[in-house]
Amino acid sequence: MSWCTLNWFSGVLGKQVATCVLLPDTGPGPFPVFYLLHGLSDDHTIWHRRTRIETYITGMPLMVVMPDGFRGFYTDNHDGPAYARYIGEELPAQIERTFPARNDRGGRCIGGLSMGGYGALRVGLGYPERFGSITSHSGAVRFSPQLHSVLGPAEVRHIFGKKPAGTDHDLVHLARKAKRKGRLPAIRLDCGTDDFLFPDNQELHRRLTGLAVPHEYQTFPGTHSWDYWDEHIREALAFHQRHIRPRRPRP
Repeated sequence: MSWCTLNWFSGVLGKQVATCVLLPDTGPGPFPVFYLLHGLSDDHTIWHRRTRIETYITGMPLMVVMPDGFRGFYTDNHDGPAYARYIGEELPAQIERTFPARNDRGGRCIGGLSMGGYGALRVGLGYPERFGSITSHSGAVRFSPQLHSVLGPAEVRHIFGKKPAGTDHDLVHLARKAKRKGRLPAIRLDCGTDDFLFPDNQELHRRLTGLAVPHEYQTFPGTHSWDYWDEHIREALAFHQRHIRPRRPRP
């Protein structure tokens, strides 16, 4: 297993950005890629520093790409940068130019925690033709009082606008659109029962069930903490491994 930090210029954001990349030592490539997103207060290094992700993927023919998502919730901000386009379009193109990475839907998956759990669903459902599976841990998945208590009303409006329901910031709206297109990625959600975002995850599960959107949902003892995420990233890896599709040979 080897890793590196890729520093590159994002034309979408208009600035230099950094991305941590874990490279497998198994198989010839091109490799499927797991895009793994951080939470609100962190950066591209945090998953590598606070979990045993490198140990967990040892022996897997899988790249893990951990970008800096800043505080934009990985969505195209109402009054700011297009973070969904940066993660959904520009980042995979940069990774696929630089590394032996798969460039097809069956070889791309995405996941994250908290803000990054929302971001994985926002990007994966917003670009369902580009990602085959999505995982969210402890996701900040609804425009709820819990979210407003963390961000404050001004930052919520800056990111999502005054009325995000029914727009492309709205995960239920995106799931409905992806289902209508027949392009729903495989979805897995989990949350700790003592997490302050547990009610929001319960409600998203209820709404997706009501729309007959297939998904896995699990709850476990735990809080909004790295102990929880380090433990349950292993289930996310197993979920994505089950849904990665063999690369189709070119005609």
